[in-house]
Amino acid sequence: MGGIAGTKARLVWAVNLAALLLVVLWTIPTFGLLVSSFRDRDQIAASGWWRTPFTAESTGFVRAGTAADQQPEGDLFVISGTVLAPGQTLLAWGTSARAPGAFAPGETVALKDGQALSVAADGHYRLTAPQAFTETRGMRIFLTTTTPPRLTTENYARVIGAEGLGRAFLNTFTVTIPATVIPILIAAFAAYALAWMQFPGRALLIAAVVGLLVVPLQLALIPLLKLHNDIGLGKGYMGIWLAHTGFGLPLAIYLLRNYMVGLPREIIESARVDGATEFQIFRRIILPLSFPALASFAIFQFLWVWNDLLVATVFLGNSQDQLVMTGVLRELLGSRGGDWEILAASAFVSIAVPLLVFFAMQKYLVRGLLAGSVKGG
Repeated sequence: MGGIAGTKARLVWAVNLAALLLVVLWTIPTFGLLVSSFRDRDQIAASGWWRTPFTAESTGFVRAGTAADQQPEGDLFVISGTVLAPGQTLLAWGTSARAPGAFAPGETVALKDGQALSVAADGHYRLTAPQAFTETRGMRIFLTTTTPPRLTTENYARVIGAEGLGRAFLNTFTVTIPATVIPILIAAFAAYALAWMQFPGRALLIAAVVGLLVVPLQLALIPLLKLHNDIGLGKGYMGIWLAHTGFGLPLAIYLLRNYMVGLPREIIESARVDGATEFQIFRRIILPLSFPALASFAIFQFLWVWNDLLVATVFLGNSQDQLVMTGVLRELLGSRGGDWEILAASAFVSIAVPLLVFFAMQKYLVRGLLAGSVKGG
């Protein structure tokens, strides 16, 4: 036994290292998502989120003005403007994609037909020609620039306001809170009955609950929706609350029943001897002692409902008044696939609440799961 104990002690560092590695692997993407949500499109396109604290160098092009922007100056016709965005610094410029940094700021380059182009260090350009310009599309000026690190909250303002995520945020709360509370209330009563009350068919009910754990919810979506339509519920919040309640009850009853079976029998028998009713025992003894299991299931149910898209689409639909956050994110992925800053801000708004719920109740999670998984009756 001493050798076995010694072996375990020597492997503690490996276990700790593996746990640390898993934590880092889960944390880095979330942190990167958070950082990206505060960057603008140009920064995201120019460099990865880990380059946020550093100056970013990028190459691109802008178009000069057209014939409609020209102004006569003596014998010349001039088109002028600026090529730099606020905060950018010009390193080099060019007139061809093959040599985007061929010229230094301040140089003047001769072009065709007597035209000349110069780009100053402050970004102002001057395109001149002896004859009037006729182009309706401005020439491309290629730039090599540096952009200082900067963060912005404009992405969140656009997402919560113009992108409609604020309304979807409230809709998701409207769905999630009742869909978490209702199954807990029902499952707590059912679990107590299956754990401490004797009645015919008790074992069959327990077996049915275990069997329902492996039934895919996708099999019940269409029949359940048809039932809702037949009884007049249709698509609405009441329908989705009942759907999530039905889908969450098997796990809730199984978890809570296994936890309640492991509670001290002496306490319950003493309460019965003292004349307490089953409801009094349930309310004053079982519920307070079962709080870790209740909290652990509440975390699972909250996260499941909050991140759900399939059930929400079936039982609520896609109307803007009832669209949940996952539905809005789906719309953004379809219409704004290139706006990574909007998607990052939307995704982090979506995961912020589940993270708060998890960290607030995580101390109960392991206690509830372990107690419910190793005890039975």
